[in-house]
Amino acid sequence: MVDFGKIFTIRDENKIIDGCTVSSEDLSGIVYFALAKKTDISPEIYQSKKLLIVNSGTLIAYNNKGFARVVEENRAILTEENTPIGMKSENGAVYTELTIRSDSKINEAIKAGNVFSLKDLVPYQSGKIVNMDVASNEKAKFVIMAFDKGTGLSEHAAPGEALIFALDGEGIIGYEGKEYAIKAGENFKFAKQGKHYVKAAEKFKMALFLTLE
Repeated sequence: MVDFGKIFTIRDENKIIDGCTVSSEDLSGIVYFALAKKTDISPEIYQSKKLLIVNSGTLIAYNNKGFARVVEENRAILTEENTPIGMKSENGAVYTELTIRSDSKINEAIKAGNVFSLKDLVPYQSGKIVNMDVASNEKAKFVIMAFDKGTGLSEHAAPGEALIFALDGEGIIGYEGKEYAIKAGENFKFAKQGKHYVKAAEKFKMALFLTLE
């Protein structure tokens, strides 16, 4: 697991091993998967919805009743609860799985079974920060934010641990007295109560998974 306060990529931290599927847990509710080419995780029934974000390669979400969705790099899909779902890859894929509890409020813009781009969920607006809660419950939330150039969030402390997905453009993360430049495709983790801020060096979009305990 990557330390807090470090720029990294989920892709590079989860290497594909030929002929294997590899998984590792991170913050509460997050699992990373690396699927080698021609490997799969057979359909299983889960009691919670899953948000699958493809970090590299191409993933196919499927079941044995004809459902199949191709999810390419930088795109995502929300799966149904209590419905068999499996994952496979023809050429290899690394993806992040977020568990969305049954008591979560899910934004109406997100429809289970549809493939979408996280960065396209929110627009840029001149001089403003645009925010969308994608999914939230009393324990965690997943948010998309779009920062116009020159905007930002002042320093504050996270109530829980957090993971950033940089989606578009370039931003600056201030964390515990140091600044880190972050660009699309990179990630960053905050510890609980870690003091941080965000500034948009250029237009910048990011997703944030935040635990609330």
